[in-house]
Amino acid sequence: MKLLIADDHTLFRDTLVQYIERASPDSQIVLARDFFEARDALNKGADFELIILDFRMPGMNGFEGLEYVRENFPDKPVAIMSGVAEKEDVRKALDMGAKGYFPKTMSGKSLIGAIQEVLKGNLFVPFDSETKDYMPAYYNDPNTVDGKAQEADNSRSAEESLKSLGLTPREREIVHFLAAGSANKDIALALDLQVVTVKLHVRSICRKLDAKNRTQAALKLRDYGIRAVGSQETDAK
Repeated sequence: MKLLIADDHTLFRDTLVQYIERASPDSQIVLARDFFEARDALNKGADFELIILDFRMPGMNGFEGLEYVRENFPDKPVAIMSGVAEKEDVRKALDMGAKGYFPKTMSGKSLIGAIQEVLKGNLFVPFDSETKDYMPAYYNDPNTVDGKAQEADNSRSAEESLKSLGLTPREREIVHFLAAGSANKDIALALDLQVVTVKLHVRSICRKLDAKNRTQAALKLRDYGIRAVGSQETDAK
């Protein structure tokens, strides 16, 4: 599959690419740091099977970026990705022709599943159009009836896993930011810490996870089921 992924958070972008390449080694992925780079890649005539746009990256201007792609490349499927999935935004994106809306708080496995659904020609949204609640697929469990209860169970299981690795309470706070791709300065601001302190915690987390770098740590955290901080990435990226 050939994808265009546009997101201004490098760590999240790199982690997503690793997941995709693990699931589909033959994938061809073009990366963009903002909408302007994505637009340039599209104008070069590349035959992308799916375009994934971060909702609040530079150049998107709300739904203007999606509108541009739909008007100029109507034959190319496009999906929106965002730190928080507001129901109004999801509905508007679908009304404008988006084929999917991917919350960044999804587990890595669920996110890959969502991409594969869109590639099959199906729509993917995190809400059920009938119940106006989260779809069971959002929690990566096709048998889920009560999504919120399932989410709580998954969260408890993930936290227990972190405790077993010997992570301190502060480190267990920081891992949620790492899973979302937050930079050290953003973590420091959110938790009222010094950047140097955050760096020390991140180094310790990587060591306990047996991860060589932040990207590998984020990958492992998502494997553990650690959910990204929904309101981070400078408040609902």
